[in-house]
Amino acid sequence: MLRIGARAKINWTLDITGRRADGYHLMDMLMQSVTLADEITLEKTTDGIITLTTGGTPLLPADEHHLALRAARALQKATRCPLGARIHVVKHIPVGAGMGGGSSDAAGETGLTRAELEDVGLTLGADVPFCIRGGLTRTRGIGEAMEALPCGQCFPLVVIQPCGGLSTRDVFAAYHAQAVSFRPDNDAAQAALADGDLRALSPALGNVLQPVSEQMRPAIADAIADLRNCGAAAALMTGSGSAVFGAFETEQSADAAFAALEKRYDRVFRCATCMESVIEQI
Repeated sequence: MLRIGARAKINWTLDITGRRADGYHLMDMLMQSVTLADEITLEKTTDGIITLTTGGTPLLPADEHHLALRAARALQKATRCPLGARIHVVKHIPVGAGMGGGSSDAAGETGLTRAELEDVGLTLGADVPFCIRGGLTRTRGIGEAMEALPCGQCFPLVVIQPCGGLSTRDVFAAYHAQAVSFRPDNDAAQAALADGDLRALSPALGNVLQPVSEQMRPAIADAIADLRNCGAAAALMTGSGSAVFGAFETEQSADAAFAALEKRYDRVFRCATCMESVIEQI
Protein backbone atom coordinates (compact mmCIF):
# COMPACT_ATOMS: atom_id res chain seq x y z
CA MET A 1 0.00 0.00 0.00
CA LEU A 2 1.24 3.47 -0.88
CA ARG A 3 0.08 6.79 0.55
CA ILE A 4 1.03 10.01 -1.24
CA GLY A 5 0.25 13.70 -1.05
CA ALA A 6 -0.89 15.27 -4.32
CA ARG A 7 -0.18 18.97 -4.08
CA ALA A 8 -2.21 21.85 -5.43
CA LYS A 9 -0.81 24.69 -7.55
CA ILE A 10 -1.28 28.41 -8.01
CA ASN A 11 -0.88 30.60 -11.07
CA TRP A 12 1.36 33.57 -10.46
CA THR A 13 0.48 34.58 -14.01
CA LEU A 14 -1.90 33.34 -16.69
CA ASP A 15 -1.90 34.69 -20.23
CA ILE A 16 -3.59 33.36 -23.36
CA THR A 17 -1.43 33.88 -26.43
CA GLY A 18 -3.53 32.23 -29.13
CA ARG A 19 -5.68 29.32 -30.10
CA ARG A 20 -4.89 26.24 -32.17
CA ALA A 21 -7.01 25.07 -35.06
CA ASP A 22 -8.35 22.25 -32.86
CA GLY A 23 -9.65 24.78 -30.33
CA TYR A 24 -7.02 24.29 -27.64
CA HIS A 25 -5.79 27.52 -26.06
CA LEU A 26 -2.11 28.47 -26.13
CA MET A 27 -0.95 29.66 -22.74
CA ASP A 28 1.98 31.43 -21.12
CA MET A 29 1.89 30.92 -17.36
CA LEU A 30 4.01 30.90 -14.25
CA MET A 31 2.79 28.11 -11.97
CA GLN A 32 4.07 26.89 -8.64
CA SER A 33 3.29 24.02 -6.29
CA VAL A 34 1.86 24.74 -2.85
CA THR A 35 1.83 22.72 0.35
CA LEU A 36 -1.95 22.20 0.34
CA ALA A 37 -2.49 18.59 -0.78
CA ASP A 38 -5.00 15.79 -1.19
CA GLU A 39 -4.15 12.42 0.34
CA ILE A 40 -4.22 9.39 -1.95
CA THR A 41 -3.93 5.77 -0.87
CA LEU A 42 -3.14 3.18 -3.54
CA GLU A 43 -3.47 -0.55 -2.98
CA LYS A 44 -2.52 -3.04 -5.70
CA THR A 45 -4.97 -5.76 -6.70
CA THR A 46 -4.52 -8.77 -8.96
CA ASP A 47 -7.97 -8.78 -10.59
CA GLY A 48 -7.31 -5.96 -13.08
CA ILE A 49 -10.20 -3.89 -11.67
CA ILE A 50 -9.67 -0.26 -10.65
CA THR A 51 -11.99 1.13 -8.01
CA LEU A 52 -12.17 4.54 -6.33
CA THR A 53 -13.53 5.78 -3.03
CA THR A 54 -13.41 9.31 -1.67
CA GLY A 55 -13.43 11.10 1.64
CA GLY A 56 -12.67 14.49 3.11
CA THR A 57 -14.24 17.84 2.37
CA PRO A 58 -15.74 18.32 -0.11
CA LEU A 59 -16.92 14.75 -0.58
CA LEU A 60 -16.92 14.00 -4.30
CA PRO A 61 -18.72 11.20 -6.13
CA ALA A 62 -16.44 8.30 -7.00
CA ASP A 63 -17.76 7.92 -10.53
CA GLU A 64 -16.41 7.90 -14.09
CA HIS A 65 -15.98 11.68 -14.06
CA HIS A 66 -13.33 11.58 -11.31
CA LEU A 67 -9.99 12.44 -12.88
CA ALA A 68 -8.00 10.12 -10.62
CA LEU A 69 -10.01 7.14 -11.84
CA ARG A 70 -9.63 8.18 -15.47
CA ALA A 71 -5.89 8.65 -14.92
CA ALA A 72 -5.45 5.20 -13.41
CA ARG A 73 -7.24 3.59 -16.33
CA ALA A 74 -5.20 5.61 -18.81
CA LEU A 75 -2.00 4.42 -17.14
CA GLN A 76 -3.25 0.85 -17.08
CA LYS A 77 -3.86 1.05 -20.81
CA ALA A 78 -0.55 2.81 -21.58
CA THR A 79 1.49 0.22 -19.66
CA ARG A 80 -0.69 -2.79 -20.57
CA CYS A 81 -0.62 -3.64 -16.90
CA PRO A 82 -2.83 -6.60 -15.91
CA LEU A 83 -3.05 -5.46 -12.30
CA GLY A 84 -5.80 -3.35 -10.77
CA ALA A 85 -5.92 -0.95 -7.85
CA ARG A 86 -8.06 0.30 -5.02
CA ILE A 87 -7.73 4.09 -4.83
CA HIS A 88 -8.92 6.24 -1.94
CA VAL A 89 -8.77 10.04 -2.28
CA VAL A 90 -9.20 12.31 0.75
CA LYS A 91 -9.94 15.81 -0.52
CA HIS A 92 -8.39 18.92 1.01
CA ILE A 93 -7.85 20.99 -2.15
CA PRO A 94 -11.00 23.00 -3.00
CA VAL A 95 -12.95 21.82 -6.04
CA GLY A 96 -13.63 24.04 -9.05
CA ALA A 97 -11.04 26.42 -7.68
CA GLY A 98 -8.33 26.62 -10.34
CA MET A 99 -5.80 24.97 -8.02
CA GLY A 100 -5.37 21.76 -10.02
CA GLY A 101 -6.97 19.51 -7.42
CA GLY A 102 -8.24 16.93 -9.89
CA SER A 103 -5.07 17.22 -11.94
CA SER A 104 -2.85 16.61 -8.92
CA ASP A 105 -4.91 13.56 -7.97
CA ALA A 106 -4.44 12.25 -11.50
CA ALA A 107 -0.71 12.93 -11.35
CA GLY A 108 -0.42 10.94 -8.15
CA GLU A 109 -0.64 7.60 -9.91
CA THR A 110 2.85 6.62 -10.96
CA GLY A 111 4.59 3.81 -12.81
CA LEU A 112 6.13 5.39 -15.92
CA THR A 113 9.01 7.79 -16.37
CA ARG A 114 8.16 11.42 -15.76
CA ALA A 115 8.22 12.23 -19.47
CA GLU A 116 5.91 9.30 -20.22
CA LEU A 117 3.61 10.31 -17.38
CA GLU A 118 3.45 13.85 -18.69
CA ASP A 119 2.47 12.60 -22.14
CA VAL A 120 -0.35 10.50 -20.66
CA GLY A 121 -1.32 13.33 -18.33
CA LEU A 122 -1.74 15.82 -21.17
CA THR A 123 -4.52 13.65 -22.61
CA LEU A 124 -6.43 14.15 -19.35
CA GLY A 125 -5.98 17.88 -18.82
CA ALA A 126 -3.67 20.83 -19.42
CA ASP A 127 -2.66 21.11 -15.73
CA VAL A 128 -1.79 17.43 -15.29
CA PRO A 129 1.76 17.59 -16.75
CA PHE A 130 2.64 20.42 -14.37
CA CYS A 131 1.16 18.55 -11.43
CA ILE A 132 3.46 15.65 -12.28
CA ARG A 133 6.55 17.87 -12.47
CA GLY A 134 5.83 20.39 -9.72
CA GLY A 135 8.08 23.16 -8.47
CA LEU A 136 8.04 26.49 -10.30
CA THR A 137 7.68 26.49 -14.08
CA ARG A 138 7.11 28.74 -17.04
CA THR A 139 4.48 26.76 -18.92
CA ARG A 140 3.58 27.39 -22.53
CA GLY A 141 1.70 25.73 -25.35
CA ILE A 142 -1.31 23.77 -24.16
CA GLY A 143 0.48 22.81 -20.96
CA GLU A 144 3.15 20.53 -22.38
CA ALA A 145 6.06 22.99 -22.78
CA MET A 146 7.45 23.48 -19.28
CA GLU A 147 10.66 25.21 -18.24
CA ALA A 148 11.78 24.59 -14.65
CA LEU A 149 12.70 27.88 -12.95
CA PRO A 150 14.73 28.87 -9.90
CA CYS A 151 12.93 30.40 -6.96
CA GLY A 152 14.68 32.70 -4.54
CA GLN A 153 12.13 32.27 -1.78
CA CYS A 154 8.94 30.37 -1.02
CA PHE A 155 6.16 32.60 0.26
CA PRO A 156 3.48 32.06 2.91
CA LEU A 157 -0.01 32.08 1.42
CA VAL A 158 -3.61 32.45 2.44
CA VAL A 159 -6.07 30.89 -0.01
CA ILE A 160 -9.79 31.63 -0.08
CA GLN A 161 -12.54 29.96 -2.06
CA PRO A 162 -15.21 32.62 -1.55
CA CYS A 163 -17.94 31.08 -3.71
CA GLY A 164 -18.94 28.01 -5.66
CA GLY A 165 -16.70 26.52 -8.31
CA LEU A 166 -16.54 27.76 -11.88
CA SER A 167 -16.72 25.86 -15.14
CA THR A 168 -13.47 26.34 -17.04
CA ARG A 169 -15.38 26.00 -20.30
CA ASP A 170 -17.78 28.80 -19.33
CA VAL A 171 -14.94 31.08 -18.22
CA PHE A 172 -13.06 30.66 -21.50
CA ALA A 173 -16.24 31.31 -23.48
CA ALA A 174 -16.78 34.55 -21.57
CA TYR A 175 -13.13 35.51 -22.07
CA HIS A 176 -13.50 35.32 -25.86
CA ALA A 177 -16.53 37.60 -25.73
CA GLN A 178 -14.53 40.48 -24.21
CA ALA A 179 -11.46 42.53 -25.02
CA VAL A 180 -8.39 41.99 -22.82
CA SER A 181 -7.38 45.19 -21.04
CA PHE A 182 -4.36 43.92 -19.08
CA ARG A 183 -1.81 41.16 -19.49
CA PRO A 184 0.78 39.93 -17.00
CA ASP A 185 4.47 40.64 -17.48
CA ASN A 186 5.75 37.07 -17.39
CA ASP A 187 9.40 38.02 -17.88
CA ALA A 188 9.38 40.51 -15.00
CA ALA A 189 7.46 38.09 -12.76
CA GLN A 190 9.93 35.31 -13.57
CA ALA A 191 12.87 37.54 -12.64
CA ALA A 192 11.19 38.64 -9.39
CA LEU A 193 10.50 35.03 -8.40
CA ALA A 194 14.14 34.13 -9.09
CA ASP A 195 15.18 36.97 -6.77
CA GLY A 196 12.54 36.14 -4.15
CA ASP A 197 11.36 39.75 -4.36
CA LEU A 198 7.64 39.86 -3.57
CA ARG A 199 7.39 43.63 -3.91
CA ALA A 200 8.82 43.51 -7.44
CA LEU A 201 6.66 40.50 -8.22
CA SER A 202 3.31 42.05 -7.35
CA PRO A 203 2.96 44.59 -10.22
CA ALA A 204 4.02 41.99 -12.81
CA LEU A 205 1.31 39.49 -11.87
CA GLY A 206 -1.94 39.05 -13.71
CA ASN A 207 -4.54 36.57 -14.89
CA VAL A 208 -6.42 37.39 -18.10
CA LEU A 209 -9.33 35.20 -16.97
CA GLN A 210 -9.82 37.05 -13.70
CA PRO A 211 -12.06 39.89 -15.01
CA VAL A 212 -14.62 37.53 -16.55
CA SER A 213 -14.55 35.21 -13.55
CA GLU A 214 -15.17 38.21 -11.29
CA GLN A 215 -18.18 39.14 -13.39
CA MET A 216 -19.55 35.61 -13.01
CA ARG A 217 -18.70 35.46 -9.29
CA PRO A 218 -18.37 38.97 -7.75
CA ALA A 219 -17.24 37.39 -4.47
CA ILE A 220 -13.87 36.72 -6.15
CA ALA A 221 -13.09 40.44 -6.35
CA ASP A 222 -14.28 40.94 -2.78
CA ALA A 223 -11.98 38.19 -1.50
CA ILE A 224 -8.98 39.64 -3.34
CA ALA A 225 -9.71 43.03 -1.77
CA ASP A 226 -9.99 41.41 1.67
CA LEU A 227 -6.60 39.72 1.23
CA ARG A 228 -4.99 43.01 0.30
CA ASN A 229 -6.68 44.77 3.22
CA CYS A 230 -5.24 42.09 5.50
CA GLY A 231 -1.71 42.81 4.33
CA ALA A 232 -1.12 40.59 1.30
CA ALA A 233 1.73 42.00 -0.80
CA ALA A 234 0.20 40.28 -3.85
CA ALA A 235 -3.31 38.89 -4.35
CA LEU A 236 -4.69 37.16 -7.42
CA MET A 237 -7.14 34.59 -8.72
CA THR A 238 -5.58 31.26 -9.67
CA GLY A 239 -6.47 29.39 -12.86
CA SER A 240 -10.02 30.03 -14.00
CA GLY A 241 -11.15 30.46 -10.39
CA SER A 242 -12.86 30.44 -8.06
CA ALA A 243 -9.99 30.34 -5.53
CA VAL A 244 -7.86 33.40 -4.86
CA PHE A 245 -4.61 33.67 -2.94
CA GLY A 246 -2.62 36.28 -1.10
CA ALA A 247 1.17 36.10 -0.77
CA PHE A 248 2.71 37.60 2.36
CA GLU A 249 6.12 38.87 3.36
CA THR A 250 6.26 36.95 6.65
CA GLU A 251 4.75 33.91 8.31
CA GLN A 252 3.43 36.14 11.08
CA SER A 253 1.54 38.44 8.72
CA ALA A 254 0.05 35.43 6.90
CA ASP A 255 -1.03 33.88 10.20
CA ALA A 256 -2.71 37.13 11.27
CA ALA A 257 -4.53 37.42 7.94
CA PHE A 258 -5.66 33.80 8.15
CA ALA A 259 -7.03 34.33 11.66
CA ALA A 260 -9.02 37.36 10.51
CA LEU A 261 -10.28 35.87 7.25
CA GLU A 262 -11.40 32.51 8.61
CA LYS A 263 -14.01 34.47 10.56
CA ARG A 264 -15.49 35.77 7.29
CA TYR A 265 -15.14 32.81 4.94
CA ASP A 266 -15.99 29.14 5.28
CA ARG A 267 -13.18 27.92 3.03
CA VAL A 268 -9.85 29.50 3.96
CA PHE A 269 -6.51 27.69 3.77
CA ARG A 270 -3.09 28.50 5.18
CA CYS A 271 -0.27 27.09 3.06
CA ALA A 272 2.90 28.14 1.24
CA THR A 273 4.57 27.86 -2.13
CA CYS A 274 7.11 25.07 -2.39
CA MET A 275 9.72 23.61 -4.71
CA GLU A 276 9.53 19.96 -3.74
CA SER A 277 7.90 17.33 -5.92
CA VAL A 278 4.13 17.57 -6.10
CA ILE A 279 3.93 13.92 -5.12
CA GLU A 280 5.48 12.70 -1.91
CA GLN A 281 5.11 9.56 0.15
CA ILE A 282 3.33 10.28 3.44
